[in-house]
Amino acid sequence: MKPFLKLYRGYANEQELIVMGHVFNSNKVKDYDYKKNNFKNATAIINLFRAKTKPNADVYLKYKNSTIRTRTLDDGYFKFCIPVDTSVGFGWIDYEVSIIHNNESIVEKGSYIRPTEGSLGIISDIDDTFLISYTSNPLKKLYVLLFRNVNSRKIYRNVVSHYQALSSAGRNNKNEQNAFFYVSSSEWNLYTFIIRFTEIHQLPRAVLLLKDIKTSLKDFVFTGRGGHNHKFEKIKHILEFYPNLKYVLLGDDSQDDPYLYEDICKIFPVNVKAVYIRQTGSSKSKKVTSVLNNLKELNVEICYFKNSDEAIEHSKRIEVI
Repeated sequence: MKPFLKLYRGYANEQELIVMGHVFNSNKVKDYDYKKNNFKNATAIINLFRAKTKPNADVYLKYKNSTIRTRTLDDGYFKFCIPVDTSVGFGWIDYEVSIIHNNESIVEKGSYIRPTEGSLGIISDIDDTFLISYTSNPLKKLYVLLFRNVNSRKIYRNVVSHYQALSSAGRNNKNEQNAFFYVSSSEWNLYTFIIRFTEIHQLPRAVLLLKDIKTSLKDFVFTGRGGHNHKFEKIKHILEFYPNLKYVLLGDDSQDDPYLYEDICKIFPVNVKAVYIRQTGSSKSKKVTSVLNNLKELNVEICYFKNSDEAIEHSKRIEVI
């Protein structure tokens, strides 16, 4: 059976390029489509979590005039961390990765961003931060994931306007964008779904950093749940990778975002300019309010909001946008 190579958006700074992806045993993953029929969508989503990956497979990155080889990890994941060639320029840049099957080369093209020098980086959660997911109600979250296809999933009002303004903040050239990341406890299985959702709603093009891939139905039941240490590590990595940026962190109060962001602000006391937390319930959480007040004492601008209009006004007031 012919394997399938899936690439994710990568990123680069002045010294290093990082690109990544998965190798699957079957190209059936490639044929996956989000049907208009919601019941067919359920089947397609479940199949995503049944996909089998290919461990220890040779993977080749074509970069400039050389070809670099690595192998996949036990879960089929691969990651190239290599010195960047600064002559490649800035913005979104294409890259090419290949695998060999029966002496045939299977080639896929992806893209990575090398942000033009700027001053702002944006890191956003996904579920219940811009994509309405009902995280606090696991059964409803599962139902919506299965029986609401990507075209019928809902987004919070005016969140797109806020994110687009943050993406272009401080930029005179409309083709330049700030470094933008979507970091989530959702697994790599849902990568294509998230990309399509952001494209449908014209959210900023961003790098996704997700949780380790799942390969069984048992794991599917617990999608997006469990510990959130990986989110902390991914966000910490971004701030270390782009140390000269000031960051805006966006999340919600349905899980651990406020507490993760508090830890990040304590470790990087000069890097975080503002923290935005969406209120998902009928009232503000006293614990979250306490955390945000603590951040305010650390000279971090905070906004605990119900509607994105409030977040937009706050960003204008502190001159982020």
